[in-house]
Amino acid sequence: MSPKKRILLVEDEEDIAALIKLQAEISGYKLHVEVDGINGMRAIEREKPDLVILDIMLPGQNGLDICRKMKNDPDLKNIPVIIISAKGEELDVVLGLELGADDYVAKPFSPKVLFSRIKAVLRRGKEAEKAPKILKFADFTLEVDRYLLKKGEKIIPLTLSEFGILRRLITNSGKVLTRNQLLDDINNDDAFIVDRNIDVHIASLRKKLGPKFEWIETVRGVGYRFKEE
Repeated sequence: MSPKKRILLVEDEEDIAALIKLQAEISGYKLHVEVDGINGMRAIEREKPDLVILDIMLPGQNGLDICRKMKNDPDLKNIPVIIISAKGEELDVVLGLELGADDYVAKPFSPKVLFSRIKAVLRRGKEAEKAPKILKFADFTLEVDRYLLKKGEKIIPLTLSEFGILRRLITNSGKVLTRNQLLDDINNDDAFIVDRNIDVHIASLRKKLGPKFEWIETVRGVGYRFKEE
C-alpha cells in the first residue's frame, strides 16, 4: 500500500481549515495546517509536501508571495500549488496562475470539489512535461511533430497560433490557463500573429472544431480550461 500523500494547507480561517482537514481524512490524505504565511513558508521548506493549498489573503505573508518563493526555489518549484481565493480576487488568481499555481478554487466551495481538484493535480503530476507526439480527444487527433489536426481522416487546417493554444490546453487538461500563459505559446518567431487577442483565437478554434465541441471551457475572469475526459 502506497503511503498517504502529504498536503500542507496555509489558511487562517479556522472553520475553512477544519472542513478541509475533515475532507482530507475522508479522502485518505495526510494534512498539516499552518495559519499564517511566514510559518506556512517555513513548513513548506521543512516538510516538502506532495501538494500545497494556499489562501491568497494571509497574515504575515500572502499566498502569492509564498507561491512566488516556491516557484523560484529549485527544491520547491515542482510541488503543485492550489490557490483558495475569495470572490473579487480574480486578478490575484490570474497572477497566482501565472506565477505557477496549478489550479484555484473560489470561496465558498465544497470540500469535495477541492479534493477532486487535488486528485486531478496530483494525477497529472509531470505528465505535461513529457508531452506525447500524438494527442487524442473525442474524434480528433493532434499530431504534434507534424502540426496537424485531424478529425478521423479529415485534416482541419489550423494557424500556428491556434495549434499552439490547442496543444497547450490539451497537455494541461483540467488545469486553468490564463490568457497570458496561452499567449506565451503563440508568441514565437514561427508565427506571425495578426491578432494577439487570445479570445479571438479561441473563438476561431471552436468554430473549426465544430458546433458541438464543448471541450474548451471559459473560466470567467481568468482564462480557459480543457475538460478532462
